[in-house]
Amino acid sequence: MPKKAMEILTESMFYVLMALNRGPMCGIDIAAWITNKTQGRVSLGPATLYTVLGKFEKEGYIAETEVEGRKRTYRITGKGIDAYRTELQRLRACIADADGKE
Repeated sequence: MPKKAMEILTESMFYVLMALNRGPMCGIDIAAWITNKTQGRVSLGPATLYTVLGKFEKEGYIAETEVEGRKRTYRITGKGIDAYRTELQRLRACIADADGKE
């Protein structure tokens, strides 16, 4: 059975929620935080980042808190926190499966 959209987050989506879980940020700060956190392993270009932010805002995972010219600041919502925690549990279960004995 196919998964519903947004049921499993992509790596980019997961890291955006992880960044916003630390506090409100604008897109540039989110991208920089992710690059720094992953030591460059994950790097989001503007198209990917703003596509993810648009989807998250539409789904109610994030909310815009401030607009200053073209700079928009976002915060994670309760729904976004729930999605982040659910994905974190799913990833931990995957790691446990990989580490388990057969």
